[in-house]
Amino acid sequence: MGHFSTVGGVKPLFAILSGLLLLGVTSAKEYTIAVIPKGTTHEFWKSIHAGAVKAEQELAAKGIVVKLFWKGPLREDDREQQIQVVENFTTRRVSGIVLAPLDSHALVNPVRSAVRAKIPVVVMDSDLKSDQYVSFVATDNFLGGQIAGEQLAKLLDGHGNVILLRYAVGSASTEAREAGFLDSLKKHPGIVLISADQYAGPTRETAYQASQNLLNRYGNQVNGIFCPAEPPTIAMAKALRDIGKAGGKVKMVGFDAGSQSVNDLKNGDVQALVVQNPVYMGYKAVLSLIEHLEGRKVEKRIDTGVKLVTQDNMEQTDIHELLHPPLRRYLKE
Repeated sequence: MGHFSTVGGVKPLFAILSGLLLLGVTSAKEYTIAVIPKGTTHEFWKSIHAGAVKAEQELAAKGIVVKLFWKGPLREDDREQQIQVVENFTTRRVSGIVLAPLDSHALVNPVRSAVRAKIPVVVMDSDLKSDQYVSFVATDNFLGGQIAGEQLAKLLDGHGNVILLRYAVGSASTEAREAGFLDSLKKHPGIVLISADQYAGPTRETAYQASQNLLNRYGNQVNGIFCPAEPPTIAMAKALRDIGKAGGKVKMVGFDAGSQSVNDLKNGDVQALVVQNPVYMGYKAVLSLIEHLEGRKVEKRIDTGVKLVTQDNMEQTDIHELLHPPLRRYLKE
């Protein structure tokens, strides 16, 4: 125990306690947060990233230091890679995790392991078959699907043949949109669903192939199409252009506000987009996790809103901000 003593006797206890206290205050306000998206290529996830950085900057201004780690799989069907990312951050003992699970079942065990290791998890965008997370921060996706269905029925005056191009098995967010869409069609007996069992897959390329296959089969019958995510929305609009059915000949309602989708809306190849607020989603998810870590109560479910966008309202200030998120303000790209 000699190293605690000096020539003049015991080192002043006050100095040691002061040092420990100082360390305690600092560490209580420094957090490492892993933000794990479904994928990293689509514009939607870049907007989520921007929102997370916005939260990081605002917290820093209040004296709460947050170090963000942004890491996710390249493709939105790579369950194993996303599981590995969660496990790696659990091993690294980060302060907390924000996760957009690309599969509602496959990520249950990794989240359970994180929580067991005293690492709280906020789930964003897409739900998880678990109640172990602190909060679920997301769009009301079922409502978004209903809005899409009502708009397509309106565009078709309640009559016509419709295709639903699904996104991916296990993706809770898009499955909820698809269910909402189908639910809304029940009110419109004049709408006939001619295909609802095809999947676009995780990329624009897989979505384009699926779109071409559907149009090869149903191109002369279809009057309206709904796509529940960014990649199939962009791919289907291109496939319609290829066969001369764009420009409103086949009515098209999509989801999310990728720059290509916004151009397609402006040009009249897409008639409506159901748009989320991913910047706010990323922002609110990080803030909610920090609030929890700071000992404050957090709502179990936080609805980040959804809007129907058409050519008529796309230049309104609030809508314009959703269509053109300020990525450069927050991301170094």
